[in-house]
Amino acid sequence: MNVAQLLASKGREVATINQERSVRDAVAMLKERGIGALVVVGGAGPLTGILSERDVVRAIAREGADALDLRVSALMSTDVTTCTEATSVNQLMSLMTEKRIRHVPVVESSLLVGLVSIGDVVKARVNELESEKRDLLDYVSAR
Repeated sequence: MNVAQLLASKGREVATINQERSVRDAVAMLKERGIGALVVVGGAGPLTGILSERDVVRAIAREGADALDLRVSALMSTDVTTCTEATSVNQLMSLMTEKRIRHVPVVESSLLVGLVSIGDVVKARVNELESEKRDLLDYVSAR
């Protein structure tokens, strides 16, 4: 399975926020949508950065509630790891584990076309394993 197949089943919607918005606005969006990260836009390219719950929690631990009044650009991660639709789910799993990241934007021809979370990857892998199990049980019971 590759990222294109994963996006076909989960959808391609990506929650974005402008880098000039407040962290408070970003936290409200994360809560409202029930997600763990926002792709940050407003600069050059398909994305400027990514802001995760982890980024917010670390800032609050450092600066207290004042962190909520900062701009998203002050907290976002700018060294964003991306993948393409051709990336296999196994490659993506390895990449996420190696880099210790939970969200990977999908970029094709300089366009943001999706976002994959570790939860999406785990769900896809579990579905693959369940399908393989069914196939094996069918094969064994047909003998």
